[in-house]
Amino acid sequence: MLTGSTTGISTFKGEERALRADRMGTPSLLFSVIAASAPLMVVAGVMPNGYGVMGIVGQPLVFVLLGVVLALFSVGYAEMSRHVHNAGAFYAYIARGLGGTAGTGASIVALVAYAPLQYGVYGLFGFEISSQLSEHANVTVAWWIPALGGVVLIGLLGWLKIDLNAKVLGVLLVIEITMVVIFDISGILDPSKEGLSLHAFNPGTLSGAGLGSALALCLAGFVGFEQSPVYAEETSRPQILVARVTFLAIGFISLFYALGSWVLTVATGPSHIVGESAKQGSNLLFTLAQDRLGTGFTDVLHLFFVTGMFACLLSFHNVVARYAFAMGREGLLPSAFGRTNRTTGAPAFGSLLQTVISLAAVAVFAITDGKPAGDPTAPVLRLFVWSGNIGALGIMVLLATTSIAVIVFFVRRGAARAQAWRIAASAVACAGLAVIIVYTVRDFDVLLGSEAGSPLTWILPGIVGAAAVGGLAYGLVLRSVNPQRHARIGLGNEAVQISKARASGGPGAPDSAAT
Repeated sequence: MLTGSTTGISTFKGEERALRADRMGTPSLLFSVIAASAPLMVVAGVMPNGYGVMGIVGQPLVFVLLGVVLALFSVGYAEMSRHVHNAGAFYAYIARGLGGTAGTGASIVALVAYAPLQYGVYGLFGFEISSQLSEHANVTVAWWIPALGGVVLIGLLGWLKIDLNAKVLGVLLVIEITMVVIFDISGILDPSKEGLSLHAFNPGTLSGAGLGSALALCLAGFVGFEQSPVYAEETSRPQILVARVTFLAIGFISLFYALGSWVLTVATGPSHIVGESAKQGSNLLFTLAQDRLGTGFTDVLHLFFVTGMFACLLSFHNVVARYAFAMGREGLLPSAFGRTNRTTGAPAFGSLLQTVISLAAVAVFAITDGKPAGDPTAPVLRLFVWSGNIGALGIMVLLATTSIAVIVFFVRRGAARAQAWRIAASAVACAGLAVIIVYTVRDFDVLLGSEAGSPLTWILPGIVGAAAVGGLAYGLVLRSVNPQRHARIGLGNEAVQISKARASGGPGAPDSAAT
């Protein structure tokens, strides 16, 4: 029931405008974050593509270098999490550092980035289930049928409390990681004729025209590490847990991926990894596993390839739901999105929004099923590759902008000297991320696997640019027509408390969310 609104941010009785606290500890938060990175999907899909398409043998070294860059980014990012607790994470940090207009632009970019990252996986998810049903049950099912089933199931789980989701993610993730570790051990114990070569860690392997694209592709494998602040309001000690989980996630992901990509070179031989990856694609991991561990293990690996994608879908669904919730709570989306489920405390309308978007996306690509003729994987690959690259580019832009916001935030607070090393780390990370963004946009045709000069090479990255420009324009309009709401962008639940205080005659809000 509406009880009062004086600034365009409506308030409701009960807990409908706040996510329930103390629902997540370190393990459940860490599971949710790492699950979004989809370890098995990266090892089976991203790594062979990186070797085969980019031709860079030094992929393990790329993962290590990116881990360093993202660790530097997280120095300021984690410190920011101690000052700002908001399910809007990226856009909230940017708003508090660069102001409400920049925060509004970032909120739109975040939705445009995370939504495609989530629904793009449905293509691969549906295709893998369809392929396994055909192979093991002799049942022919179009890829979009299990994909749509996954959308509905994920949507239902999105309405449930985060505790159940975290348990589901945890169980699936532990088994998935264990399967990859078993393969890694088998590859080390049974290497190719070239032996346990460390050639992939030689800096000389990073030379070549494909380095920029390899950096972009490998960085996409890390996407998910940044999600812990999204759950800050639902943790018991956000000042401690968010930073802890962020660094644990980066450390684990970088080492896990470096090891996994190195074992692929060991199992095939560094001199053959590019050719074998180009030939087999995502089948490379399963072929190598079958040679060393047998058909039974490989069949189980396929099963957890599916469950790993399910965990990834569930994790990203939760993130989009919370971004929509944060935006609805602050008036950037209709106020209904800022309400939680009375029974479970989940951001119900945000969850429903992502479910509807996913249903529409899968439906659009399902219409093109079988086109062009003779290429049944075409719609699946388009859904997965196009959406994934749009999302990854959007996240890169948010990472770089957040680094700038962190610097400005502490300088404006007069803490530049106390936070000098964190500011320096953020600056170095921002420079590195900017270079990767330039390479990504320049080599977008390589990432898409399209011909040079294809309109897609500017249309798809243009979506991220249009989201940023449109979001900034929205912020400017909001600042003009409703300066009080604009000033509270990024304040999260604090904005709701201020609104309640104003409705009861209490003190008002601060003049700017950047203060």
